[in-house]
Amino acid sequence: MPRDCFAMPVPFSDGTAAPRQALPAGACDAHVHLYDHRYPAAPGATLRPPDASAQDYRALQQRLGTVRTVLVTPSTYGADNRCLLEGLAALNAPGLDARGVAVIDGTETDAQLAPLHAAGVRGVRLNLSLGVTGTVDAIEPLAHRIAPLGWHLQLLMAPDLLASLGAVLRRLPVPLVFDHFGRIAPAQAGRHPAHVLLLQLLDEGRAWIKLSGGYLVSALHSVEDPTLDALAASYLRCAPERVLWGSDWPHATASAGMQALPDDARQVDRLIDWTEQAGGAATLQRVLVDNPQQLYGFAPATPTVP
Repeated sequence: MPRDCFAMPVPFSDGTAAPRQALPAGACDAHVHLYDHRYPAAPGATLRPPDASAQDYRALQQRLGTVRTVLVTPSTYGADNRCLLEGLAALNAPGLDARGVAVIDGTETDAQLAPLHAAGVRGVRLNLSLGVTGTVDAIEPLAHRIAPLGWHLQLLMAPDLLASLGAVLRRLPVPLVFDHFGRIAPAQAGRHPAHVLLLQLLDEGRAWIKLSGGYLVSALHSVEDPTLDALAASYLRCAPERVLWGSDWPHATASAGMQALPDDARQVDRLIDWTEQAGGAATLQRVLVDNPQQLYGFAPATPTVP
């Protein structure tokens, strides 16, 4: 797809061009948030971005060429998943498919969790970085609560905390997913015990990693940061069958002034850069199609007819 073929701007995304090449059939954006002022922010929420709807996100799908989405309840709403559920209903449309990662406090009954599963929720996120729900002590109870559903536990925390939890994480009965490069800064790659632990968990088949939010871990606050290359390569070399990609749209930290609004087509281009050095088209297919299909339970993608 030529980079100049998409002329309309997309809400909360810089630039107007498409990615430099067409994405494989069934491509998935595995980390997206939705926001709606009808749902109140949780007490203590630090990120309170403007409304970003499923319809807004559909425009980004058209620009990027993705058809599958993983919606994640943001820290803004605590354990209120109503915005997530509304978004799943909107994005589970003809030609599209969506799954969800919810936030729960662990006290929910089976009857309360069943509608989440029916709507497409396949995991629970515990955000110990910006979250307003949950603590380290909640990790094991949450994992045991969701294990019967076949869900995974998605974690975000500071590297020092992560490095201290190796024994806990290895005894959990569910798969683990780490978003935003595991919150490892490029300068910490190969040096920080948390990065070493993440690579071990990937190699052991216990965990998955999302190449999302590169601008969050970059010292330049940009996915264009060349030091991200080695960090991405470390995960792709270790376990390409355990790597996912997410845009982190609508970039709530940009709305909060923490970094510039990214160009999501360039985020895809950077993923292409990384996969070109780690197996090329086959690795891109794994990251965007095969791996999310396995983790989130999407139906097999239908290959594009040349």
